[in-house]
Amino acid sequence: MAIHPFSWQSSKEKQQSYKKASSLSYDRFWHHEAMRLSWKESFHQVHDGTFAGGEWFLGGGLNASFNCLDRHIENGLGQKTAIIFENEDGFVKKYSYQELHRLTCQIAHLLHERGITSGDRVAIYMPMNPQGIASMLACARLGAIHTVIFGGFAKEALIDRIHDAKAKAVITADSTKRKGHTIKLKDVVDKALDDTKCNSVETVLCFDCETLASDSRYIRFVPTDNWAEKVREPHSFDAQHPLFILYTSGTTGKPKGIFHATGGYLVQVASTTQWIFDLKDKDLFWCSADIGWITGHSYICYGPLLLGNSIFIFEGAFNFPSAARLYQLIEQHKISVLYTAPTAVRMLMAAGEEYKGQHDISSLRLLGSVGEPINPEAWSWYKRVLGEDRCDIVDTWWQTETGAIMMSAVPDIDTPKAGSASKAFFAIDAEIISEQGELCKNNETGYLLIKKPWPSLARGIWGDQERFLQSYFDKFPGAYFTGDGAYFDLDKDIHINGRIDDVVNISGHRLGTAEVESALVAHAAIAEAAVVGIHDDVTGQRLVAFVSLMPNVEPSDGLEEQLKEQVKNCIGSFAKPAAIHFRALLPKTRSGKIMRRLLRSIARGEEVKADITTLEDSSALTTT
Repeated sequence: MAIHPFSWQSSKEKQQSYKKASSLSYDRFWHHEAMRLSWKESFHQVHDGTFAGGEWFLGGGLNASFNCLDRHIENGLGQKTAIIFENEDGFVKKYSYQELHRLTCQIAHLLHERGITSGDRVAIYMPMNPQGIASMLACARLGAIHTVIFGGFAKEALIDRIHDAKAKAVITADSTKRKGHTIKLKDVVDKALDDTKCNSVETVLCFDCETLASDSRYIRFVPTDNWAEKVREPHSFDAQHPLFILYTSGTTGKPKGIFHATGGYLVQVASTTQWIFDLKDKDLFWCSADIGWITGHSYICYGPLLLGNSIFIFEGAFNFPSAARLYQLIEQHKISVLYTAPTAVRMLMAAGEEYKGQHDISSLRLLGSVGEPINPEAWSWYKRVLGEDRCDIVDTWWQTETGAIMMSAVPDIDTPKAGSASKAFFAIDAEIISEQGELCKNNETGYLLIKKPWPSLARGIWGDQERFLQSYFDKFPGAYFTGDGAYFDLDKDIHINGRIDDVVNISGHRLGTAEVESALVAHAAIAEAAVVGIHDDVTGQRLVAFVSLMPNVEPSDGLEEQLKEQVKNCIGSFAKPAAIHFRALLPKTRSGKIMRRLLRSIARGEEVKADITTLEDSSALTTT
């Protein structure tokens, strides 16, 4: 493999590479980054100049599976560890790149034998295990478009997604485990396929299933090394060829099938993995997301494997049977880079620091945050306790639609600070503007826009391009509307306030609810907080807070008054919540995001009608 123009062995060399990269033109930078991949057909143009639906690396041809597997084996890395896997029961298995390649080709061959070919959609409903990752790579090997459905979703979510994608095949397994409970995945698939909306499915490939229904659609995974030619020697596909569809919840209740193209997506996830996580040959990278979410696609499967890195994956809940589990895993496997959600950090905070002292976590050298803004209190705890005040934190901002990280500190270049996503990534043109379309001043909150296209931008919503344009490009023509509020501080570092819906106006004061949440969490009694704004006839809007308490803390009127005073002292009297509700659980998606739109309905006294298929625990809607 040729040495990339931006490669480094030391901090000094990285700083030199960063300086060179920063001096390049927009097209020239992405041209260089595209050279991190193997192209079977060279591209003749970096970008066609259009934004929504624009094409990248025109004329280029490549295969995602080949780039993640075959080329590393050809370069002598076949025996290097690709995946270390552990489940809740403590079972551990390692896969080399050669072994992962073999598993991928075995799956691809079975799909090929059942008629799956380029452009067909394949739904993957699997545990968080190596077979799930290999299933993604097997689809990519054939040019089939995978749509991964999180293994905790119920029947209705499967039906909606299979129907919308017109999936021709489903890949599943007998079961998975989470917090000691067995979830029978194949049983859920069986029930979903009874619905006529799923009549497109012709094949169900099952892992670890002892018994199958007498249905010709069902086949077991049976290993074979007698692979078809197109499996052994995978074809290249045009850079514009769709790689995957990933469904995200919509406020209307209908999930959006965001789809990404092969070339642009792979280039940017490889680029951001290299620059931001700076993975070395001996690193073990743990992104604690699930492959059912975009974070799992980009920074479990594609990003690290494209670069020949080693990853750790865990099936289950890493706070089961206690929060000690995470520390145990870091110590046992010598994990060096951890990328997780603020929710996980706050969960560890709530559990206390006793477990940390019982385990050696000195292997950690870099920490990452993803999914939602991390409040300064959690950021500081993360750095002090898990990072032992020596690990940097990269607080990353991006979306399913952006495909890859868009804003983050770059280790050895930037100095991370609590509450900030630092700077936009190379060639990403971010602006913050007012409702009137004027540039916001420093410390003034406005709408976060991206003014130029980027390679990993989604190409659309599957089957509904008009909805894609309306959602992201109509409000501010000529720019991508992120839907988030943000501001630049005096150092020009960017701070994300969360969804625009989470920016409220109280008696003329514009306030990000994340600021109020941070003030609440700063109180020693609070484990987590979520704040929403609802209509008020007098002040325009008023704040309602939902909080969960630290262990052994009981709710009381006195504590409620303390919390209101805490917000007043941190922000001002105008920011005091009108009401504070104590709850055992806050409603979260299975990827850890607090579902504030559901809390907004509860605060208004409305019946919850929004899409709740991504909700981790439905009792959170009623538990107090």
